[in-house]
Amino acid sequence: MTYSRILGTGSYLPELLMTNAMLAERVETSDEWIVSRTGIRARHIAADDQKTSDLAYLASLKAIESAGIEASELDLIIVATTTPDVVFPSTACILQEKLGVPGIPAFDVQAVCAGFMYALVTANNYIKAGMAKKVLVVGAELMSRILDWDDRRTCVLFGDGAGAMVLEASDEPGLLHAKLAADGRYQGILNTPAQIAGGKIQGMPYLHMDGPAVFKFAVKALSDIAEKTLDEAGVAQADVDWLVPHQANLRIIESTAKHLKLSMDKVIVTLPEQGNTSAASIPLAFDCAVRDGRIQRGQTVLLEGIGGGFAWGAVLLRF
Repeated sequence: MTYSRILGTGSYLPELLMTNAMLAERVETSDEWIVSRTGIRARHIAADDQKTSDLAYLASLKAIESAGIEASELDLIIVATTTPDVVFPSTACILQEKLGVPGIPAFDVQAVCAGFMYALVTANNYIKAGMAKKVLVVGAELMSRILDWDDRRTCVLFGDGAGAMVLEASDEPGLLHAKLAADGRYQGILNTPAQIAGGKIQGMPYLHMDGPAVFKFAVKALSDIAEKTLDEAGVAQADVDWLVPHQANLRIIESTAKHLKLSMDKVIVTLPEQGNTSAASIPLAFDCAVRDGRIQRGQTVLLEGIGGGFAWGAVLLRF
């Protein structure tokens, strides 16, 4: 049987680091207010001339280098993003052109903060089906472009960035098990409901979130799907070396870890200096922990994320 495993990882964060103090000069808030409610101290903000595909490209180069391959060896590109460069073509096609690898399939996945989970599972299935051997999977976002910077409930939460992984076909299991879910009945509590029609934007073009409702839903959904993923894989919670959660809110991360009976020492947290980077947050955190030596080859890692839709998922893997 053919399996998929992670061959290399990479990430990119824009140069501008916007601290809470800097944000307080723009909107009525404070470092204490933000940290006490979210755990966030700063976030990276892209330059005006940077697009999502630019961030994705820089993260992809690092992942390809880490994998020890040439871009020409890729046979599929999947980009998870909520903030594409344009309506179409896909950001994946634009990234493909920048990488100089024409001809191979390339497409976007849109599941907001759960997007990387959906993209990773899709890549895994392509490899298991024999339709690809080396796949570039990217989560890239410019969340700063859809924020109302006068709304302190939302603008303090998000940042920009990109993370990438290269998956390859393998005789040994890498991705062990995964579960995905969605429930459109909850779309109203987290969305950006604008659309383009007749050359104009119709509806609100800014991110809207009902914070308390999202928190309540997220903790239960993430805990349940993580437990089911482990149970179905036959892996005990104690055998998980690392939890890499979506970086949305420190209290959500802590509550999920508590439900899984995992010490925070086993949880990868990049939230304080990055904020919520949506589909980019899990690959960003994973790459950070690989490069600083925490996540090592042979270890068992649980990834989990949830985003607007609602859409959520968990992936259990052996790195």
